[in-house]
Amino acid sequence: MKKVKIGAITLLSVLALAACARETNNNTDVITMRGNTITVAEYYDKVKNNTQAQQVLLTMTINEVFEAKYGEKITDEEVSEEYNKSAQTYGDRFQQVLAQEGLTTETYREQIRTNKLVEYAVNEAAKKELTDENYQAAFENYTPEVTAQVIRTTDENKAKEVAEKAKKGDDFAQLAKDNSNDEETKEKGGEMKFDSASTALPEDVKKAAFGLDNNGVSDVIKVTDSSTLSTSYYVIKVTDKTQKKDSWKDYQKQLESIILAEKRTDAAFIQSVVAKEMEEANIKVKDPAFQNAFSQYMNATGEAVADSSSEEK
Repeated sequence: MKKVKIGAITLLSVLALAACARETNNNTDVITMRGNTITVAEYYDKVKNNTQAQQVLLTMTINEVFEAKYGEKITDEEVSEEYNKSAQTYGDRFQQVLAQEGLTTETYREQIRTNKLVEYAVNEAAKKELTDENYQAAFENYTPEVTAQVIRTTDENKAKEVAEKAKKGDDFAQLAKDNSNDEETKEKGGEMKFDSASTALPEDVKKAAFGLDNNGVSDVIKVTDSSTLSTSYYVIKVTDKTQKKDSWKDYQKQLESIILAEKRTDAAFIQSVVAKEMEEANIKVKDPAFQNAFSQYMNATGEAVADSSSEEK
């Protein structure tokens, strides 16, 4: 099961309260007690140096910038669909997981929306990378479709036994039906078709398949999911390989998927997109305490978006 990425958004409400109150009266009491008080200004001075609080302000800023420009592109239905997927994945533990991450139902929905806004902007920027040069580069590393039979199991000893039997000539389709835990393919003898753009199989499994000749059987391939840390073991047999054509234009649709997928997961590219949007929004960090949180986006554009001046515009 793929782990849902739920990142912590903490202190959101209190930081927003402090920022709002700061604009009106820094001496407003937050806490009173016998012989003493804690004012908004005192509280803000403590909170602003908290790393989580700094990240919250960064998240709030990104949300404001992207909501203003791309808000109409993301529907409530999309947010709800993503939210429901998470809820279904975690089941009865969902509320507990949210609490552990410092999230409420509302703040998690806000997080999903912010992520989708950024994803939309990144996707639009990635489309500009669909140049002949990038198509050609992707083509050089592209492997066209192969047909293979795949057995997946969480039992390493079973996988070794299956690989041994397959290499001796046992019926691979029957081995898949008897041993694979992939319910979608086992009854078809484990048969799958995929190319290097496919996301149906882990990269290590695809790489092993591409290196086999027709009717070749792999050794056991160990794959650990980085999200769930669960380990699966694969054995594959290639039954057909497609000859690669000479021009990238014959695979333009597949190569487009590869280029866009790479950009969507390229941290530097995502950072540059966010930085550009923040620069266009003329973001200026007025309190030096928060400059570090924004520095990655300042540096990505080569232009300073931080302003250490304490004077208000």
